[in-house]
Amino acid sequence: MPGRSHRGSQVQAITSAPRALAEDVHARTVRYLVSMGIRTACFLLLLVVPGWWKWVCVAGAVILPGIAVLMANAGRVRPEPPTTYLTPQDTPPKQLPYDPTTEYLR
Repeated sequence: MPGRSHRGSQVQAITSAPRALAEDVHARTVRYLVSMGIRTACFLLLLVVPGWWKWVCVAGAVILPGIAVLMANAGRVRPEPPTTYLTPQDTPPKQLPYDPTTEYLR
């Protein structure tokens, strides 16, 4: 582009780009909803299971909300700095040279 200097700049390879924010939020939402579903199951099982299983269900119903909130609020995983950089001399030319004397189609 005119007016921009690309000397010495590094171009990040697309393979090292992080996940999209929408994908990350969706994954955290799914984890939270699964955890809350398990918690709801613990409450329902509390009504029908006998003996020490009731205590397991109580523990699940009490502990899971804290774990679910921590997992949902954990945020994005910070990726390691990319190890693959393309230098300007490694990038291909922007377009092929044009030769008007050459016939491409016959």
